[in-house]
Amino acid sequence: MTTGNYNPDVLTCLANLSSDEVFTPPQMANQMLDLLSIELWSNKNATFLDPGCKSGVFLREIAKRLDKGLEAQIPHRQKRLNHIFKNQLYGLATTDLTALLSRRSAYCSKTANGKYSVCEAFDNPQGNIRFGRVEHTWQNGRCAYCGANEENYERSSELESHAYTFIHTDKPEEIFDMKFDVVISNPPYQLSDAGYGASASPIYHKFVESAISLNPRYIVMITPSRWFAGGKGLDEFRERMLSESRLRNLVDYPKLYDGFPGVKIRGGVSYFLWDRDYDGPCTVQTMWDGAPLGSPMERSLNTYDVLVRRNEAVSILDKVRAYRVGGKAERTLDACVSSQKPFGLRTFVHGAESRKGLKRPVKLYGSQRVSWVERTAIERNASWIDEWKVLMTRVQGTSAAVETMFLSRPIIAGPGEACTESYVVAGRFTNEKTAKLYAQYLRTRFVRFLVSLRKATQDAAKDVYAFVPDVPLNLAWTDEKLYERYGLTKDEIALIESIVRPMDADE
Repeated sequence: MTTGNYNPDVLTCLANLSSDEVFTPPQMANQMLDLLSIELWSNKNATFLDPGCKSGVFLREIAKRLDKGLEAQIPHRQKRLNHIFKNQLYGLATTDLTALLSRRSAYCSKTANGKYSVCEAFDNPQGNIRFGRVEHTWQNGRCAYCGANEENYERSSELESHAYTFIHTDKPEEIFDMKFDVVISNPPYQLSDAGYGASASPIYHKFVESAISLNPRYIVMITPSRWFAGGKGLDEFRERMLSESRLRNLVDYPKLYDGFPGVKIRGGVSYFLWDRDYDGPCTVQTMWDGAPLGSPMERSLNTYDVLVRRNEAVSILDKVRAYRVGGKAERTLDACVSSQKPFGLRTFVHGAESRKGLKRPVKLYGSQRVSWVERTAIERNASWIDEWKVLMTRVQGTSAAVETMFLSRPIIAGPGEACTESYVVAGRFTNEKTAKLYAQYLRTRFVRFLVSLRKATQDAAKDVYAFVPDVPLNLAWTDEKLYERYGLTKDEIALIESIVRPMDADE
């Protein structure tokens, strides 16, 4: 193919609106559609809804499949197109702009009844791709539907309200007043209280929940994968999804930028097929650099409280959790690790550059530097100051999917030392020797691999240690000793060592 004859798909060339509203590449849209039953494409009564239209790619690609599949039943091309667009395809746009873009993609015209529209059956400019401004419903400073902050989202009419139609109603089934066979979308991901970051609240799960409430035959949605293991306000949603026996397929892109090139979505993205008439295990497929990583695997998703992303990792975790000491399961390290702000001090707290002039000086490990504070400045757990402690950085790496360390180097803090919330206290001890043995254990690939199974983002709070066994510290643990203790095979060892980089004691 020569470059002179190359005519690119415009939907592969669009710049994304933001990291919260991402255009779906046509290739991925078709991979999602491939999960659906092939008989849909020859069913002239099948109906499809995209409740979060941005580029219109799903409706466009569905129309292509129906155009081919219905050829025998409706031979006349124009009648066939009129039927498909008027009776089978529906969308709710996220903004006025994306409504125009979606109509242009689907109807080949920004207005459904325009001169160049491929559908002649509409008598109005919106067609079946609607956008109407919806306002938030404020209750005590928050939207009752999406949780948006009134201070940030109470806006004049010339600004977007970001109150999406599909999730701002008690009865989404009344929007089009019809039943849908398929709900498919890449919905908006989150709303931010004050800029992108930790204060952002997810909303994509609300689209999933509204879609389920419609009880269609199929739901196919792509979302951030943070719900697998963590995420603000996602605990109930994760529990529901992991217990959902109608979840038939899950395709996961854990590597940063892999699902959406150039878009930084921490924890990666994934898409799923929900099948109303299915009841069984879910087939999980991991993707890496755009290609399948290993074979798909049928498994129950609720074996653990979080979703173990890598199929090959399941057998390792099963062996670790099945290990018994005196007939009892081993405790896990999350019981030993402190919660945030172990000494009650925020990240921005810094003391003096030296201990000179302080009555009862405490060495303080803080964000990017060490300083000194008075003992009276310690707001919580003052008794810990006099113990030996192992500190771990609370935030590590930009994405668990691309880093190979997963945890920072442990810091051994002696008596007279404390930290801000930049760290967690991973363990407390009566002597330096035991603290060093514990730090050595945390440096092993084995421990950091188990951490990686729960670490969806750069955050390394206490819960990421919940798969790590609390082994006795009566010896210097090495990876070799740990592999032997838990009976790992050569293939399982190779998996760990392919994912986790070794950490030297002085690194």
